[in-house]
Amino acid sequence: MTDSDQILQIRISLMDIEPSIWRRVLVPGDMTLARLHDVIQVAMGWYDYHLHEFQVGDRCYGVPDLDFLDPDFKIYRDSSLKLEAIVRRGIGRFTYTYDFGDNWKHEVVIEQLLPGAANIVYPAFVGGERRCPPEDAGGFPGYFRFLEAVMDPAHEEHKRMLEGVGGSYAPEEFDVDRILLGMENIARRRRPEPRKTRSQ
Repeated sequence: MTDSDQILQIRISLMDIEPSIWRRVLVPGDMTLARLHDVIQVAMGWYDYHLHEFQVGDRCYGVPDLDFLDPDFKIYRDSSLKLEAIVRRGIGRFTYTYDFGDNWKHEVVIEQLLPGAANIVYPAFVGGERRCPPEDAGGFPGYFRFLEAVMDPAHEEHKRMLEGVGGSYAPEEFDVDRILLGMENIARRRRPEPRKTRSQ
């Protein structure tokens, strides 16, 4: 089996929140961190409104801002590192941070390596539990205040908080159909374009 045939089973967990908010996905070994960012956004239920970074070993990967380069803090391009290279380094877990204001830290664990299956389109969603916090909730303190308000119809902020998330919010439920559609879109972008012949 070559690296390109290698499939990684990955668990993504939002850190420091109980009960745990997590997702499990299957991704190709030749996927870059930039594409894994897309997978995490879709799987968790984020909307990619904010900046992100990966901390892999002693290096930070993201999208460097050429206008604000810090010589003491180098950020490598997340499109430059593939997951198969992380596996070869013997790294089994790393962190992903989304939205530096709210500071949502995720633990990314490579649970196992699997052979690719011809009947599965990758990336693939496997499972998970609980809905992620709303965008711009205000980090953990804001999220817990939000939950307190939306779960109590008598709370003075109940109506306003619900309006901000479309009128309803069930912390135990997440939109599987949206995840499956998002994974399908990512997989479509991965497929090579068909080669044209002279007659086309």
